[in-house]
Amino acid sequence: MNTGTDPVDDLQEEDRELYEHHNIKVDKGQVMMRIDKFIMIRISNTTRTKIQNCCEAGSVLVNGKPVKSNYRIKPFDEISIVLTVPPRDVEVVPENIPIDIVYEDDYIALVNKKPGMVVHPGYGNYRGTLVNALAYHFQNLPTTKTKIGHDVHLERPGLVHRIDKNTSGIVIIAKTELAMTRLAKDFYDHTIDRKYVALVWGNVKEDEGTITGNVGRDLKNRKVMHVFPEGDHGKHAVTHYKVIERFGFVTLVECILETGRTHQIRVHFKSIGHPLFNDNEYGGDSVLKGLNTAKYKQYIHNCFEMCPRHALHAKTLGITHPITGKKLLFESKIPDDMQSVIDKWRKYMEKKEFEID
Repeated sequence: MNTGTDPVDDLQEEDRELYEHHNIKVDKGQVMMRIDKFIMIRISNTTRTKIQNCCEAGSVLVNGKPVKSNYRIKPFDEISIVLTVPPRDVEVVPENIPIDIVYEDDYIALVNKKPGMVVHPGYGNYRGTLVNALAYHFQNLPTTKTKIGHDVHLERPGLVHRIDKNTSGIVIIAKTELAMTRLAKDFYDHTIDRKYVALVWGNVKEDEGTITGNVGRDLKNRKVMHVFPEGDHGKHAVTHYKVIERFGFVTLVECILETGRTHQIRVHFKSIGHPLFNDNEYGGDSVLKGLNTAKYKQYIHNCFEMCPRHALHAKTLGITHPITGKKLLFESKIPDDMQSVIDKWRKYMEKKEFEID
């Protein structure tokens, strides 16, 4: 039997840590067997119930088609499975951290994450994260039981995806295993609608356009990403954008992700000469456009102090509800720090404080 385990290509690198994509080709001598039992034997750290949840969500494919958990495998079948990764051996400590829950039902919750908050515990960030806050918020919920086939699965909070620490905006939380599995598949299939708003340096030439370029770890600095020529390094990435408002030296744009690579919007705009305003990892935290005067430099410094992070907000998230199938669209307003800088640019443009070329 040939088994390969690859990251889920269509999610951000941080998100891919949450899911595993397994490919299994069944040997020619394999006896017929239920697929849930077969996968449980072949893949460690999983359970039959979890596999049945994946089958229910359509995340188990045989020869390219979704199958139920009672499907009986045959020699030469090609099986593809998307599974959530088992929790790491890191205790999540519940913390009473205020969070902005914009929607909640028995299966999902939508949280408007503030800039500066890390989403998931990790090295150097075991406390103060969104997950710590969620553990506190959900601890007193009544335990509900969701019948899945002949199994009963207890409700629990769960992280579906992430956004950068200094990016603000909407994050979706799954409260049951089935909801998490179905939402994971939606992210994998690109059926989640995500729109971001960004303030970028320079006067973007076209009113709308598309940025295409492979995104991968920088070969010299692994902490940041880089755009590579197609077929060289990295993974295929596409960002669509539309200009919302022009301020001469900076531009407010709406971004729609066709793919979801790590730092995709930030590194894509850098690649076309328009780094995000005050993005310290991609060169946007210095005066890139404008006047060489003390007054203008002080103006930019004041803007940086008002919004001490890259100016990027995950404004819109559209999903298909994992249980009801209903289309849902959620929006969050641009947070005060980023909005104050936008207002400041708008105000000074109206006053013609600076001459724009």
